[in-house]
Amino acid sequence: MDLNDLNQINKASSSARKDLIRLSLGLAFILLVVLYLINKEHVEGHLMLVIAAVFGSYMALNIGANDVANNVGPAVGSKALTMTGAIAIAAIFEASGTLIAGGDVVTTIKDGIINPQLIRDSDTFIWLMMAALLAAAIWLNIATSLNAPVSTTHSIVGGVLGAGIAAGGFEIANWPIMGKIAASWVISPVLGGLFSAVFLYVIKRKITYQPNMLIAAQKVVPILIALMTWAFSTYLIMKGLKQIIKVDFPIAVSISLIFAIVIFLIVKPRIVKASANLEPSKASVNNLFTYPLIFSAALLSFAHGANDVANAVGPLAAINDAIFQHGVSDKASIPLWIMILGAAGLAMGLALYGPKLIRTVGSEITELDKMRAFCIAMSAAITVIFASQMGLPISSTHTAVGAVFGVGFLREYLKHSNAKRMEEIRAHHEHNDPEKIAEFLNAFKKASIAKKGKMLKELKRQAKLHTDTSLLTKKERKSLKKVYRQELVKRSHLYKIAAAWLVTVPLSGILGGLLFFTIRGIMLP
Repeated sequence: MDLNDLNQINKASSSARKDLIRLSLGLAFILLVVLYLINKEHVEGHLMLVIAAVFGSYMALNIGANDVANNVGPAVGSKALTMTGAIAIAAIFEASGTLIAGGDVVTTIKDGIINPQLIRDSDTFIWLMMAALLAAAIWLNIATSLNAPVSTTHSIVGGVLGAGIAAGGFEIANWPIMGKIAASWVISPVLGGLFSAVFLYVIKRKITYQPNMLIAAQKVVPILIALMTWAFSTYLIMKGLKQIIKVDFPIAVSISLIFAIVIFLIVKPRIVKASANLEPSKASVNNLFTYPLIFSAALLSFAHGANDVANAVGPLAAINDAIFQHGVSDKASIPLWIMILGAAGLAMGLALYGPKLIRTVGSEITELDKMRAFCIAMSAAITVIFASQMGLPISSTHTAVGAVFGVGFLREYLKHSNAKRMEEIRAHHEHNDPEKIAEFLNAFKKASIAKKGKMLKELKRQAKLHTDTSLLTKKERKSLKKVYRQELVKRSHLYKIAAAWLVTVPLSGILGGLLFFTIRGIMLP
């Protein structure tokens, strides 16, 4: 056995030990929940509550492992945060969002996707919700193992739909609502991708394509940070704090605008001072976006904890309510122990299994720097605000991942366009000395956007004077067709993630239905 074989065995055994430790800690968390409930006051149906709490704990761990990566992945991929720092920030703010703004009441039927009036008794309802919870958790576990970020909301929706149909037939489902959810599969990533691409294009036009990037950054970056403050304040007031206080959109925008103006006045002189001693380079400009990215990761995590924890604690709270009230109601209160379970589960799931998806979102789809990550964070907030006002269905996961793809595809387009432009310049200089070509290309790269346009226009005018037929000869056109199209987005991740999105609701639904029949078969005498 040679040294390479020994190294591979050591790596495999080390990986196996780490997996065993993570599994042990996850099981220990679930066991603590069980021990807590065993010592609580026993009521009729107490065993079902304990089993449901196990499913809810498992679901919370999987939400932390899969969904939270969307909030911090871009910040880690751009190196604005280390993996450890990102996990710490996300865990703290996810838990804070859950406990502070998660609310004390939840709707028992997620998004109204089934009609609770058609559920015959509380036992059937409890079995239905248990099946839905376990089905969603299993699918999220599978998706995480496949490195596929999926929507936890769609997972629980699919579980409830499948279990509901198994319990009450196809007429129990609210198909118009399901149609809207299906529409979000397309609307969310498209809007997220478009907004992120627009923001990145603006940054490139106004900063990185300018002759002096730092001077341009001193003017533009404070405006971008103020815009981010406006967007995130509006997002937080409308989504993250909606359980505490209900605020209309115009009021939220007005309050956020005040915050944005204050932040602009504070940030503007600091950006000028910070950039005074920096080199006029893209790397220097990137560093100006570090702190905004850290704040965005924290705020997105807070809002996520306030909203999406309901995917884990909502069904569990509904089961708890049905056991104690001996019936099915539209609303259920959330006991403190369930909120703590959700908060702790999200944080632990992120710490144990989150790095896998964080790396996928942050660095494996496309290469991110701080400017690109900033555009993704902005897109996540703007898309949710825009969609909510337009009445469009939206998925935060699909939006964030779509924003990553939008940045990547814009980079591909710009790289390809630039390569074609360079080939066109070389074709027009075909008979010139290499020194002259290099001199023109160097001047072209350093020129502003407006000057580049004039240089190209003049180049084409001169070419037209030398040829009576067209701007480019047949040979030149052939040369341009050979330009290599560099792929900056990994297509394998695109196809895998898109496939996972499409099957989330159907697979969760099938699992939910099968698990409902299984649970009912076990519980019936």
